[in-house]
Amino acid sequence: MGIHAQKVEPHWSYLLAIEHDLEVLSRFVEFDERNFGAFGIEIARLLLACGAETDVVCKQACIKLNAASKAATITAYRKALVAAYPTIPSFEVTIPRFGLSLHPWDEWRRPNGVPFWWTAYNKTKHQRHSEYQRANLKNALNAVAGLFVMVLYLYRDKATFGQLVPRPLMLRVSDAQFGGTTVGLNHEVGENYLLP
Repeated sequence: MGIHAQKVEPHWSYLLAIEHDLEVLSRFVEFDERNFGAFGIEIARLLLACGAETDVVCKQACIKLNAASKAATITAYRKALVAAYPTIPSFEVTIPRFGLSLHPWDEWRRPNGVPFWWTAYNKTKHQRHSEYQRANLKNALNAVAGLFVMVLYLYRDKATFGQLVPRPLMLRVSDAQFGGTTVGLNHEVGENYLLP
């Protein structure tokens, strides 16, 4: 008896691993605005992992749009991705379990806007000795949400047809980007995302 393997999207798998880490963190730090300034090693690890992965995913999304893309900075990503997908800045991610609504790319509405969590990621990465407090819950939650949005756009076709499985346990998209639940490959339940 052989094994039949289907292609697993590596950035989706990595996002789900990060989401699992976020869920574990929620057992120790309540996801409440009174705790948004809480910082520590695990939160820093989440922020750094999300920032690094977001960089890779944004670069891949730009290359998917234009094979000759040389985009390698957050401002270059913004220029290419918002031109192709103008609704990214308004994309809403929810974490219903905690009543949270996040707009991680909101700053991309401005021509030179950089997400506050991206700045925190870079400050934590390069100046942890003086900027460690930026590795806080608010920035980590927005970084996870920002990565979620970019992974959905990277795998836009699969997201649209509910073929990104398994589905996230905590992260959801707003009604504007949600098209329902479907039975995907191997009868696993996936979600249809409406990505303009």
